[in-house]
Amino acid sequence: MSNAELNWRVEEACREGWPSAESEVFEGWLLRRSGGRIRRTNWVNPLPGKRGEASAVIDVAEAYYERHRQTPIFRVPTIAGELESALDRGGYVPEVETVVLFRELDGFAVGGDERTAITTEPSEAWLNARHRMCCESEHDRQVFRDTVGLIGSQKAFASTRVDGEIVAVAYGVIHDRLLVLEAVETDTRFRGKGLGFSTTSALLNWARQMGAEACGLQCVADNLPARALYASLGLGQQLYRYH
Repeated sequence: MSNAELNWRVEEACREGWPSAESEVFEGWLLRRSGGRIRRTNWVNPLPGKRGEASAVIDVAEAYYERHRQTPIFRVPTIAGELESALDRGGYVPEVETVVLFRELDGFAVGGDERTAITTEPSEAWLNARHRMCCESEHDRQVFRDTVGLIGSQKAFASTRVDGEIVAVAYGVIHDRLLVLEAVETDTRFRGKGLGFSTTSALLNWARQMGAEACGLQCVADNLPARALYASLGLGQQLYRYH
């Protein structure tokens, strides 16, 4: 598989891992919308292949999000950066530099932590714990609940407990034999104790058992604790970036 093919395979898996409630396609661009504060389900994504001219895409996207009373957001990956200059001229400002990380799962094996559990659906306790850790509004909580309900690929939800309380969560989705890690959170009271590693490594072990060949994820570039966690999982290969 070429680098370009791998990049677009990861792109598709990441979209499947965090689906949007609504979407429209315009000349090779995917306009996603779910409401709430999460950018990835409320922005314009490039698709592989031939794509429409930048100014036309921006005009269509601005009209689309205006109809829904949302601010237009454009995701600009280094593998498809042709909107960059037009967005600059239009007064858009880059933010949230993000890296896309990858590793093969062949040879991954980490001993299990008895405090960590895997389920195929998020329990109310899992959802409540994430809600508490993210300090999100009730509206965003419902948007997230709706989002995970839309996942059509094989999925698993991991949680780690301390003294009976869930203090670390994450979920994983397998699409095209590729695991995507999402919603990785650890309670601030328990950070630095290896609980994020226990939670995420359990998902990598699960994915291997389910036949996944590799793992990919998106991480804010300057989130150094998260980068260190993913490096400890062997996710050291950077495929590309986006903002």
